[in-house]
Amino acid sequence: MKVIFTEDVPNVARAGDMKDVADGYARNYLIPRKLAILASPGAISAMAVKIEARVHSDAKTEGEMIELAKNIDGREIFIEAKSGGKEKLYGSVTATDIAEELEKATGMAVDKKKIKLPESIHQLGTYDVEIKLAKDIEPKIKVTITEKETEK
Repeated sequence: MKVIFTEDVPNVARAGDMKDVADGYARNYLIPRKLAILASPGAISAMAVKIEARVHSDAKTEGEMIELAKNIDGREIFIEAKSGGKEKLYGSVTATDIAEELEKATGMAVDKKKIKLPESIHQLGTYDVEIKLAKDIEPKIKVTITEKETEK
């Protein structure tokens, strides 16, 4: 049975692919879960329109990501945090803190999930942080953690 995949199915096909699959697999698994539709002339043309729209949308998004990467690559941001003895922080600096400070500095929002921190920062100092905006777009920034001045 010839079907058009509407979603990615691991080790089988990607969304938009048209494949010949076993009748039972299509009837009992793919079509009921809306992972694929029966390949008819109307479905083929509708899927072609969706694929074209997705390609256009992806190109536009990638252009925006490249522009954002140019603006933040190599930038240094400063975060003040309370610290105790031996340059140890009372809390920690997380990806959320870095995203907020980066938005203040550049005026552009960066999703905290795209900031690659192996673990939260627990000490004062300067750290290189990578931001994965898209597949091959990974700008790097410097994050400097300084001690917050306490008022007496």
